[in-house]
Amino acid sequence: MCIMKLFQKDSNFYKKVIVLALPIALQSLITVGVNMLDTIMLGRIGDELTAELGTEASKIASSNSVSAAAFANSFISIYHILCMGLGMGASVLVSRYWGMKQHTKDTIAADDSDPDKALKQTASLMLRLAMGLALIFALLTLFFAPQIMGTYISAKDPQKDDILARGVGYLRYSIPTYFFLGSSLVTTIVLRSVGQALYPLFVSIGAFFVNLIANYMLIFGKWGAPRMEVEGAALGTLIARIFEAVCILVYLFVVDKKMQFRIRHLFMSCKSLLKEYIRICIPVLISDGLLAFGNNTFAQIIGKLGFGAANSITSVTQQLSTVGIQGVCQAGAIVTGQTLGTGDRERTMKQGWMFLGLGLALGTISAGFIFGFSPLIISGYSVTAADKTIAGHLMDAISLIIIFQATNSIMTKGVLRGGGDTKMLMLMDNVFLWAIALPLGAVAGFVLHWSPFWIYVCLKSDQIIKSVWCVFRLRSGKWIKKISTGDKEEKKAALN
Repeated sequence: MCIMKLFQKDSNFYKKVIVLALPIALQSLITVGVNMLDTIMLGRIGDELTAELGTEASKIASSNSVSAAAFANSFISIYHILCMGLGMGASVLVSRYWGMKQHTKDTIAADDSDPDKALKQTASLMLRLAMGLALIFALLTLFFAPQIMGTYISAKDPQKDDILARGVGYLRYSIPTYFFLGSSLVTTIVLRSVGQALYPLFVSIGAFFVNLIANYMLIFGKWGAPRMEVEGAALGTLIARIFEAVCILVYLFVVDKKMQFRIRHLFMSCKSLLKEYIRICIPVLISDGLLAFGNNTFAQIIGKLGFGAANSITSVTQQLSTVGIQGVCQAGAIVTGQTLGTGDRERTMKQGWMFLGLGLALGTISAGFIFGFSPLIISGYSVTAADKTIAGHLMDAISLIIIFQATNSIMTKGVLRGGGDTKMLMLMDNVFLWAIALPLGAVAGFVLHWSPFWIYVCLKSDQIIKSVWCVFRLRSGKWIKKISTGDKEEKKAALN
């Protein structure tokens, strides 16, 4: 692999990536900030309870609150990742159709395809599926909250009953969150695919401050509100999600002039695109869904090993250090789709190598951030000394893994996915995770009793393997797939 392929001089390319990635990265930063608010504020509950319970008991209460919220959010994150899969799968189509539309100057192409209609059909299918998933998760949470929490907590943990009770309370208040989170998340991803990235960013900033104020009031019982602790964190997040969803959906249905998607389009016929949507988008949903369950299994293993509070601290830090990577991931999918929409395969290959170079660079920067600031970050939490020690080991492991994670994420979630290679990615993502990483990590933790550092490395070993595989897949060029608008099939059916 020639190093010159990774770092080519192309100012237009880097400018386009920055314009797309920066608002996405900043919005991801705000999203992580919302999650961090819960963790930090719950981690400071001990300060409020010291006079009432004593120093050590108050720290235990803080650790239990942090663990409960982390475990509850591990389940909620399954839905979050599924919606990301829905949104990113739709983004593959929307980016390609938007490129087609721009290339043909808003006219019907010579092959009788209608990219504008296909774009609206894609958004309609995406929103319907997101709401269907929200209903399923809401019912699961309503009827099985104690059982869900029980899968994360070790039976040997002396605090298991307290953690379970706090986690169930968090989940109960989170039931309506699925509907607001899902609709705003998938809509935001699609809006980015047509160049509408700034407005969702401003909405996220507003949601951050709504969550900050609501959390402060409800967790600690300030300004006349009751002190709800963990349940207050869940309610504060729900209030922020309602604000976010209302702002995003009003923009989509009323203001947006690019997609021009209105409420009536939710009920439009999508039969002509259904086959293509299933071929391209559903593998992304399945891939991210299995990945979500894999991450959930990871959290369960960590919880059973007694690393719950430590992992909560490190996961927020990891998310914070990878916001730039997430921005470039989505920019990679958008740029790749739009370039292929114009029919320029050669330029797409060139851009793919440059995205690989960006992954290596951003991964190295993230690793330096985590390694350098982890002691300062860990010291900010009022948890037990044992949890802080474990968190330090996990931070060291993350600073190694993040280099590989950044590289393969930008390729798998960005470039290769944007090229339409969703079936192969569905297969490889989950083979590496379920057949190698998770079994290896479970053996390292429960059988070999290795240190937290090596357990984490084993649990994330799929990130290393995928990085190597991505290079070979990129070089092969087989990841570039043809995508249709479905109009030919509709006209053929009409003739018959």
